[in-house]
Amino acid sequence: MKNISDEEIIKLILKNNRKSQKAFAVILDRYSERLYWHVRKIVISHDDADDVVQNTFIKVFRSLHLFRGDSRFYTWLYRIGTNEALSFLQKKKQHQSEDIDDHIVALAGTLQSDEYFDGDDIQQKLQQAIAQLPHKQRVVFNMKYFDDMKYTDMAEILETSVGALKASYHHAVKKIEAYIQNEGSEN
Repeated sequence: MKNISDEEIIKLILKNNRKSQKAFAVILDRYSERLYWHVRKIVISHDDADDVVQNTFIKVFRSLHLFRGDSRFYTWLYRIGTNEALSFLQKKKQHQSEDIDDHIVALAGTLQSDEYFDGDDIQQKLQQAIAQLPHKQRVVFNMKYFDDMKYTDMAEILETSVGALKASYHHAVKKIEAYIQNEGSEN
């Protein structure tokens, strides 16, 4: 079953028979790790990323009948995951007295003690610089830099124009460069 297309898997799931669970397991196997790392770059925390990914797959399973096939399945899945991550941050912001952006920056500062982080000092500085970015720029930068995603796919996922994405990425890169240069001059 692993060699069949996403479209065929979706059809199997929607038939709601004995193969549905196996078919959805293929979707989970195929996309869980990629989606986890995409979400993790947005919410920073491992536990939060796990929660968001789980919620994403629940939403995908419940909404699969709404998938029209206008876009590739993975862009639809990433859109849901991205929206879930941003909604999660928004909810967290409403329930915390601390600003969520300050919280993200603080989390990025603790990455070295995170058992799932295996980066060096340069990676640590990069993650701290990324954490300083506004939400949209952070998401765009992560999708382009780490996931090597095409702007057209990003435009589908984030429901915006390619031009806006290129501008966001450019601004993000400039801010990251400035942050890393300032960090280097302080040491």
